[in-house]
Amino acid sequence: MSALDAISRWAIPLMVLVIPVYGYLKGVPVYEAFIEGASEGLLVVARIVPYLVAILVVLGIFRDSGALGWLVGFMQPVLGPLGVPGETIPLLFIRPMSGGAALGIVANLINTYGPDSFIGRLASTIQGSTDTTLYVLTLYFGSVGIKKYRYALKVGLLADLAGFIASVVICHLVFG
Repeated sequence: MSALDAISRWAIPLMVLVIPVYGYLKGVPVYEAFIEGASEGLLVVARIVPYLVAILVVLGIFRDSGALGWLVGFMQPVLGPLGVPGETIPLLFIRPMSGGAALGIVANLINTYGPDSFIGRLASTIQGSTDTTLYVLTLYFGSVGIKKYRYALKVGLLADLAGFIASVVICHLVFG
């Protein structure tokens, strides 16, 4: 067993042991602090769940209503000549809403076209270069009670668009 394997194997168990021991030595009531933190965590979950349900319902409606298919069909003639494969266009719309759904699309593209194909590489690069903006705004802003997003939505979606464009350009330069 190499040193790296030993560190990998023992890092988490050591942290689980060292942190409570350190707290105890500092005079912290470790068990009570753990229970208090767990209680606060449950309250946070209770505040977040409605926002999470809302974004998942909106995503389902967007996908199942055919709106996603219509948008992809509308954007294909515009983005195709710019070097964007039609198969990756759904990521432009799904990724800001749901990381899990976008990951499912990427996995499907990789299974269909292969990880070393241009589509597989582009989809992977888009997945890593963009964020779940609507999910983040809904979940985190909603959980702390922020009602006015101000410029966060515009900036977040603009950053996603920049990540999408940069992914296409860089993949064409590197892999194209």
